[in-house]
Amino acid sequence: MLETAFTLWEAPVTWLEVIAFALALGCVACNILEIHWGWPLAIASSALYGWLFFASRLYGEAGLQLFFIATAAWGWWQWLFGRRASGAALAVASLTRFGLARALAAWAFGWGAIGLFLATLTDSEVPYFDAFPTAGSLLGQVLLGRKFIENWPVWIVVNAASVVLFASRGLWLTTVLYAVFLVMALAGWWRWRRVRDAIAPAKAVAPQAAT
Repeated sequence: MLETAFTLWEAPVTWLEVIAFALALGCVACNILEIHWGWPLAIASSALYGWLFFASRLYGEAGLQLFFIATAAWGWWQWLFGRRASGAALAVASLTRFGLARALAAWAFGWGAIGLFLATLTDSEVPYFDAFPTAGSLLGQVLLGRKFIENWPVWIVVNAASVVLFASRGLWLTTVLYAVFLVMALAGWWRWRRVRDAIAPAKAVAPQAAT
């Protein structure tokens, strides 16, 4: 799997990276369209990317894949059977202002904590740079699993930072992947906003229809 499949911009691209690339694209496409089969694709791609990142000494990103595997199983269950606090079936929704503030605070705290961990206990050459998208990805995955629309702007920032991070490590196919992810996150944000806006009028009309 770590054998070279081809070269891209004079850097070797392994079969491991090629397969992980394809699975990850399928995963995000399913997420945009709210197709629950994206979650098992996420499990498979995360396992392969964990291997790849560990081999590239991106330990924050490698460890993140373990979290992705666990939350992908959780997210799959949420999309199939999850409920809001009201008991309503899980549907696209927005965070409250307080919820958004808590989410951003969690990202900032995670960035510092993960960065300190990587700087202290590993030989990572870019501990805090690695930690920023790692912490953001943790947040984005949880928001995605609960179908909060704010997951998409989080992924936009994470993917933009990841493009620079992976390019600095010579992982060119993965750099291209995250550039595509950036565009797909913009598309996901646009589509989910339309879905949310379509749900709200339907809820307002429903009581009238019952009278």
